Amino acid sequence: MDETNFDSINVVPFIDIMLVLLTIVLTTATFIANGTIPINLPKAEGSATEGRGLIVEINQGGLIYFQGEEHDLASLRQALNGEDRQKPLLIRADRSLALQSFVDVMGLIKELGFAKMSLQTEAAP
Repeated sequence: MDETNFDSINVVPFIDIMLVLLTIVLTTATFIANGTIPINLPKAEGSATEGRGLIVEINQGGLIYFQGEEHDLASLRQALNGEDRQKPLLIRADRSLALQSFVDVMGLIKELGFAKMSLQTEAAP
């Protein structure tokens, strides 16, 4: 077999491929930065403070506490049934809580017809 030495390599196809890849990366990066759905995230200028009302707490694991006692949704319903609907209700939920757990508790509170409800937040820096 006869071996021949290459005096030069044609790099034009390589440059073409690199330019196409660069275009794809820049287009994708712009798409990710802009996103497709505009969302205005809420900011808390102040924080709700604990008052003389009822307190429902949900920890990171999704455990529900009413007035310091652990409840599931069924027993929370029973506990809230005996309370005055005009009494202020404060919800304290962990920031890393799964959204479904929070939605379940909010749905229950709304279904029971509590009029004064607030969510405790931390003040924005």
